[in-house]
Amino acid sequence: MKKKLSVFLVIIVSFFYISADSVSDSSQFKDGEYLRYRLHYGLLNAGYATLTTSETTFNGKPHYHVIGEGYSTGAVKVFFKVEDRYETYMDKSNLLSSKFIRKIKEGSYVRDQTMVIDHKNKKLTYTDNRNNTSKNYNFTGQIHDMLSAFYYLRNMDTDNYKTGDFITLDIFLDNEVLNFKLKILGRENMKTSFGTVKCLKIRPYVLSGRVFKEKESVTMWVTDDSNHVPVQIKAELAVGSLKADLSSYKNLQNPINFTKK
Repeated sequence: MKKKLSVFLVIIVSFFYISADSVSDSSQFKDGEYLRYRLHYGLLNAGYATLTTSETTFNGKPHYHVIGEGYSTGAVKVFFKVEDRYETYMDKSNLLSSKFIRKIKEGSYVRDQTMVIDHKNKKLTYTDNRNNTSKNYNFTGQIHDMLSAFYYLRNMDTDNYKTGDFITLDIFLDNEVLNFKLKILGRENMKTSFGTVKCLKIRPYVLSGRVFKEKESVTMWVTDDSNHVPVQIKAELAVGSLKADLSSYKNLQNPINFTKK
């Protein structure tokens, strides 16, 4: 349960990836946007995850500053305390990450890392703040951090994607470039606590093993509009399942068309 909860918190704040050629010219999110998700492990309220967006200046250029946080609550917190915080600084001109911060406490597992990305010279510096060590890397093409990729996806035009299409993106995490793949499963209406909404159904392909039941065990429903807000995520685990539901939101760039029945 410990490892499963911490990984699912990561999914909430990061598991959305997209290629560069489908991104809109204007951002589909704005200063002050807030998303909150409630996590369940079976019948247990396992925790919450939040995403907060603000506008700032980084290295003299306009940026979005996004903070993603995940934490365990209630009975789960008693036997396994999770306090995760992720930050990204995205250049407003292209939504590429200039800086990424990862501070997580998951039981005895602790990480404090910073990544600075120089897209012009295709170089990045990855720093472990706990032992004060840094490594430099070169990369090709475009690269993202695990949080900026979420907002990169939200800014894409999905109208031309069909069931069965795949989307890929490279991210840098834990000293290596990782290639993630998403499959478009189709479009369907999704019932939520706010009403019913048209959604794009997506499946990220993840590694099977001790946490996830199989390679195709995670499914997500994202509003099929310009916001691309995830309203539900489900993950089948080796033992049991986890679910996350959108529980509150505010300051979206565009209203979500929920219908009541």
